[in-house]
Amino acid sequence: CFYICIMINTFTLENNLNAVYKNSPNTPRIAITLNIGINKPEKISGTYSLINRLFTQGTKSRSSEQIATELDENAIEFYSDSKQDYYRLRMICLNEDFEKTVELLADIVKNSTFEEFDKEKLKMRGEITADLDSARIKAQDNFIKTLFENHYYGHTLTTILDEMDNITKEDVVSSYKSILASGEKYISIVGDVPFETVKDLITEHFKDLPYEVSKSEIPTPVLEKSKRSDVIKKDAKQSQIYQGWLAPTYESEDYAPLVVFNNILGSSGLSSRLFVNLRDKKGLAYTVRSSYEIYKTCGNFCIYIATEPSNIQVSLDGFMDEIGKLQKEMVSEKELQNAKNNIIGKQQFVTETNMQRSNQLAYYGIMNLGYDYQQKYIDLINKVTAEDVQRVANTYFVKDSVISVLRP
Repeated sequence: CFYICIMINTFTLENNLNAVYKNSPNTPRIAITLNIGINKPEKISGTYSLINRLFTQGTKSRSSEQIATELDENAIEFYSDSKQDYYRLRMICLNEDFEKTVELLADIVKNSTFEEFDKEKLKMRGEITADLDSARIKAQDNFIKTLFENHYYGHTLTTILDEMDNITKEDVVSSYKSILASGEKYISIVGDVPFETVKDLITEHFKDLPYEVSKSEIPTPVLEKSKRSDVIKKDAKQSQIYQGWLAPTYESEDYAPLVVFNNILGSSGLSSRLFVNLRDKKGLAYTVRSSYEIYKTCGNFCIYIATEPSNIQVSLDGFMDEIGKLQKEMVSEKELQNAKNNIIGKQQFVTETNMQRSNQLAYYGIMNLGYDYQQKYIDLINKVTAEDVQRVANTYFVKDSVISVLRP
């Protein structure tokens, strides 16, 4: 039984912003996560990434130096992430500094001035260029860009480099105002502070946050035909290969079976079929794995391997051979149960700290899953049968796919 079995307190502000508090007794630090939904595609690739980088670069009442000093002097940690469907702003502090932390987070969210725009834009270009020197990142970038061609989800590092010169500070300011006004917002707090204190502080500082949610304008991606895209990197020592398919989201009855399928195929490390058969038996690679990532409008199921250039086709054939085995033969009860145990066991590792718990609750909120989703998830995994695994293998992997190959 995991932490969500313990009672949590939810409350709604007068502006309809949803908040949840989970008491974590005898912990000295309290975590807060604010997720802000994105429901419009960015017009210029990189605009939303720049917004994320500029959150700590000054507000109407604080300079970037003042923000940095307050964070440092009070041992407050601040993190922000730009996801495809939402922004995630996270802070963790000592219990006695919770009031200061809430006020600072509210100031950043409501009053950011994005003053360091030109400087941060230049810095972002340099960091992206350095990241794309990695063969794996470059291959993954090419895969995502190809899978989501002509779609907002396909705005990757290379598309940002191509378009970022067109981004103006006005683009950043107007885009953020639109997101702040129209995106869903969920605040989660986990720690050992009295609930009434939490409720009063969140209400005081966030009750005036705009909250007029508009319908999402991000369309569901469609893959009309199979594609292959090769990238040449002259100094590459190996080939980096991705093959992927569009897959369903949490709402589908096939979600849990696909999670189990993914574990059996390639996400469970040493025991997965891809690892055993392509790495250990055939010696094709040191690294091979599969993953299943969920966005608001779709899922992305992919397989990755790093191998010698002469093994590109052998590796691609190996992917389909392992999927084919799962299509033709039902998994044994032992392999099925081992996969379930592996998936459920990992849940404890992602809910060990107050920050992890806060992140999870805010994620459940922004994805409209319900704050008790962890237990629902465990129940769904336990109900998956061998027939379910075989069914999803024969449903989603006979469809069009995208292959991305980086090679010397």
